[in-house]
Amino acid sequence: MENSVRDNAARGRYELDVEGQTVFADYRRDADTVVIRHVEAPPSLRGTGAAGRLMQGIVETIRSEGLKVVPLCSYASVWMRRHREHHDLLA
Repeated sequence: MENSVRDNAARGRYELDVEGQTVFADYRRDADTVVIRHVEAPPSLRGTGAAGRLMQGIVETIRSEGLKVVPLCSYASVWMRRHREHHDLLA
C-alpha cells in the first residue's frame, strides 16, 4: 500500500513508501524556496514511475505551502521541464 508523500524535515527529505521501500528526495529549504538536491529510488523501483509520483507529491506540497522550487538534481530538473503545469513554481 502506498502512502502520500511526507516531509521528513529531520532528515531533510521528502519520502514516499512504495511496496515496502522508500523513494526520497533530499532538499534544502531557503526561506520560501525548496532546493531539490537529489532524488533516489531503490533499484527495484526504477522505471516504475515511483520517482515521478514522488515529484508530483512534492510539487503539490510546495504549491500548497506557497513556496518555489529549484530542481538542482538532474532527475528533478527533467521532470519539471516535462511538466509545464508546474513551471510557475520554478524559482
